[in-house]
Amino acid sequence: MLKCIAIDDEPLALRQITAYISKIPYLELTATFNNAIEAQAYLAGQPVDLIFVDINMPDLTGVDFVRSLTNRPMVIFTTAYSEYAIEGFKLDAVDYLLKPFGFADFSRSAAKAHALYELRQNQRSASQKEMPEAEPKDKEYLSVKADYKVSLVRIADIVYLESEGEYVRMHLADGSTITTLFRLKNMEAALPADSFMRVHRSYIVNLRAIKAYVKGRIFLNDSNEYIPIGESYKEAFQAYIDKNFRNL
Repeated sequence: MLKCIAIDDEPLALRQITAYISKIPYLELTATFNNAIEAQAYLAGQPVDLIFVDINMPDLTGVDFVRSLTNRPMVIFTTAYSEYAIEGFKLDAVDYLLKPFGFADFSRSAAKAHALYELRQNQRSASQKEMPEAEPKDKEYLSVKADYKVSLVRIADIVYLESEGEYVRMHLADGSTITTLFRLKNMEAALPADSFMRVHRSYIVNLRAIKAYVKGRIFLNDSNEYIPIGESYKEAFQAYIDKNFRNL
């Protein structure tokens, strides 16, 4: 449900918007105003998700009103003057309704706002779920959701992690793998920094599992398989090697 307000100095236009909002189930009208100054005072204590606001109003125009908002909700501008459209979109308005508009146009604009709201909510939820259910970094195990169950993975058994888009494949010491729906950067944050290092945009390695390395390559076993070192990670990796190993 999107909480919204409507602002218009024309009583007929305000009644029309009020009637249209009442027909859309995901919109909840919390207040109406015939000037932007009163709306400013309301928003100081009652944040909303969406504002329908006329542009050409006395005292404070809709554009100046939106510019004044510190925490700006989604905005749909309504006006009889098409020359204001560019100014409206410069403020990242969801849409611009040119008066006189009917319910079909109003409904399409509201649907844009609803889709944007849902996208932001989903992104927020995804970012909150992206971190694996990890024990503190000084603990021995990670709890990772994969294959419809929660797997307890011993951190020391992780040889390397490989990014596969929205997923991460964990390669373990026994040769098995676990694929889980997390970004590599979030896995990086959950692992102890003294044991694991991001060496490529697609790889994190267990530093204690390194068997050998040459310029641009890390070998984690006795085969010819290797992990590439990305250009932007080479300096940090070399610094680790210089600090922790003596060259003979």
